[in-house]
Amino acid sequence: MSEKKEPGVVAGFKAFLMRGNVVDLAVAVVIGAAFTNIVNSVVKGVINPLVGAIGTKNLDSYSSCLKGPCETAADGTVTSGVMILWGSVLGATLSFVITAAVVYFLMVLPMSTYLARQEALRKAREGTHEIIEVTELEVLKEIRDALVAQRGSGHTEH
Repeated sequence: MSEKKEPGVVAGFKAFLMRGNVVDLAVAVVIGAAFTNIVNSVVKGVINPLVGAIGTKNLDSYSSCLKGPCETAADGTVTSGVMILWGSVLGATLSFVITAAVVYFLMVLPMSTYLARQEALRKAREGTHEIIEVTELEVLKEIRDALVAQRGSGHTEH
């Protein structure tokens, strides 16, 4: 009796790596890391100065003292009181919204539009193909009926 050999660990690992979604995920992580630098630059170079026109350019400096008196050291650490650093949360939120907007408008929306067009073209081609098949079937039925009628008329004359 020959036993079926189980695939080796290396072969299984190779099969896992060669799946399309694993490669796509790796590409997405690398692109995402590079894209993060762009978003951070936009936040630092555009958003923070716009907010800075109203207040300070650094959103991290916006805070509120929840339980005072609040004192901070020169390095920015809170030495007394309870400080709520809502400016850093606002900056992170703006970064997220900008990232989501850019991903949606520059990647998701165009890809969805492209895929919808491709699907519409495919359906149009299939619809045309079905119409042609139906027409050919109808023509074949007409030929059959004509042949049957010819045979039938030929038999009645004899």
